[in-house]
Amino acid sequence: MADKRDYYEILGVDKNADKKTIKKAYRKLAMKYHPDVNKDDPEAEEKFKELSEAYGVLSDDEKRQRYDQFGHAGMDGFSQEDIFNNINFEDIFSGFNFGGGSQGGFGSIFDDLFGFGTPRNTGAGRDIVHTIEVTLEEVASGVTKDIDIRHKKTCPHCHGERAEPGTNSSTCGSCNGTGQVRQVQNTPLGQFSTVSPCPQCKGEGKIIETPCSECHGSGLTSTVNKISIPIPAGVETGSRLRVAGEGDDGINGAPAGDLYITIKVLRHDLFERDGQHLYYNLPISYVQACLGSEVDVPTIDGTATVKIPAGTQSGTTFKLRGEGIRHVNWSGKGNLYVNVHVVVPKKLSDKQKELLEEFAHISGEEISHVKQGFFDKVKESLNK
Repeated sequence: MADKRDYYEILGVDKNADKKTIKKAYRKLAMKYHPDVNKDDPEAEEKFKELSEAYGVLSDDEKRQRYDQFGHAGMDGFSQEDIFNNINFEDIFSGFNFGGGSQGGFGSIFDDLFGFGTPRNTGAGRDIVHTIEVTLEEVASGVTKDIDIRHKKTCPHCHGERAEPGTNSSTCGSCNGTGQVRQVQNTPLGQFSTVSPCPQCKGEGKIIETPCSECHGSGLTSTVNKISIPIPAGVETGSRLRVAGEGDDGINGAPAGDLYITIKVLRHDLFERDGQHLYYNLPISYVQACLGSEVDVPTIDGTATVKIPAGTQSGTTFKLRGEGIRHVNWSGKGNLYVNVHVVVPKKLSDKQKELLEEFAHISGEEISHVKQGFFDKVKESLNK
């Protein structure tokens, strides 16, 4: 006991440090000495264990109070398992990947390093992902979609008990109905107990002698339910909606999974979308561009009038405020941007040509006509 270093000294914090400071110090040092980062350092694992023991005590109010009062002697009432179980590795190392698997795999790291683990409830229901297609008009106003979802729900015949009604299930003799088996292991840190799911009953605590005839002992049956999904205005392609509890049901009292709805907004014939703004290409004639005009344009929920000033150039953009898509998180709306393109006629009558030539003469422009070749004259005669 006398050889143990002071927990505050190990983490490098003051005795008056708050929980946030203690957590920050542990996270920094644990990242430095994590075994997956220091595979070539034989002392890294022991340093990591020492840090984790210190943090396990100082991050818990009761353990810290006893340690402050009695020192290491005050920890005699707590097992090593009690101390280390206080550490939430998922929280401490969230967002980091040490190259040994996904960031959700810290439970296995915990088991491997400290020689014990917390049995996981593997009966939780599976999440389901479903894609819903919506039109831009539906996005603009919001819509409710009825969809059919196939998922696994508690078997109505055995009510999730997995055994045929009227038959008996016996208590597992290996774990005495606890679903867990415990082993004692000696480690450099002392004696630890290992808790794991019972291999005989697979953590159930009971042996089913006659499986349910409907679900074949799984406790779940496949069924199709119609679910109404309210889709808020303003969603975009890739938006995800969560419907709690509409995934597969869990077993043995475990929670059901969730239904995740992925949104796909269909392409529109008239509008291009950029976030909450819409863009529309408006063709106008040469005369409208020169003399000016008022033109009706479509909006996502009706029509609006755009005033085209005289002398408008091709490529000019007009903004119609508030004629775009509603924001998904607040009541404001985006804008509609109308891009003007002057359309030049491909064919002109003789009268139109005469008037344009007169216009060019008045404007002081010289028009050089290209002489027609033999093949051009033949092509023109064939097109008449």
